[in-house]
Amino acid sequence: MNKTAQILEKVREEKPLVHHITNWVTIYDCANVVRAVGALPVMAHAVEEAADMAKLASALVLNIGTLTNGVVEAMKLAGKAANQKKIPIVLDAVGAGATRYRDEKTIELIRELQIDIIKGNCSEIARIAGIDVVTKGVEATRVEEDMQMIAKKLAREREATVVITGREDIISDGDTVYICRNGHEMMGTIVGTGCMAASMIGVFAAVEKNYARAASSALAAFGIAGELASVESDGPGSFKENFYDSLYNLSARDIESHEKLEEIL
Repeated sequence: MNKTAQILEKVREEKPLVHHITNWVTIYDCANVVRAVGALPVMAHAVEEAADMAKLASALVLNIGTLTNGVVEAMKLAGKAANQKKIPIVLDAVGAGATRYRDEKTIELIRELQIDIIKGNCSEIARIAGIDVVTKGVEATRVEEDMQMIAKKLAREREATVVITGREDIISDGDTVYICRNGHEMMGTIVGTGCMAASMIGVFAAVEKNYARAASSALAAFGIAGELASVESDGPGSFKENFYDSLYNLSARDIESHEKLEEIL
């Protein structure tokens, strides 16, 4: 069986609990994606319970899309508990490069926690890597750099897997690079696709300890679901409905016949 299909099957068998401290704009969608793919979501932001909830989970997803000081404090408490339990932490650096506050808090989280997977679009990741770029709100801007090399270098520096999402997704653990070419342009017509992708990565990382492989397979499965959903969709509304259904019904055959995932050593 294809590796991505194997990981998806394991998710459906184990039903891992994935703790989120995430973007208020997309929190409902992130929960739905996790549930549709067969895992269990929990969204616990309160500082009073963030650490305790992380101790129950199999992965932690942090998303800085709607950032406040209280949210950052909860992320730190949950992250330290996750590090102690040795479960993976996914950081979705939404909007890094847009404001000084986001830049400062992103680096603060990376320095104070062992982040296992750092995810962002090209300008978000470039900013974290120290390149002078500006993110347009939460949308990527063009970066005139070799993004594969940036991913590898940042992964080595931070001892993490780095994920750069875009038309072609780039995933690297510092040695191996994966390129994922799955997806459909309709995925860009709905708000929160990137946040949902981070949740998908968290789900796969909960059951697959090779985090570069987990992230690349998660994005392949996510993109394939988007491709399948687009066939029956007339616009963003019907696409979103069909996308959830495609994730829920995604089969090993679907993955094997549609996956466009390349490993570069």
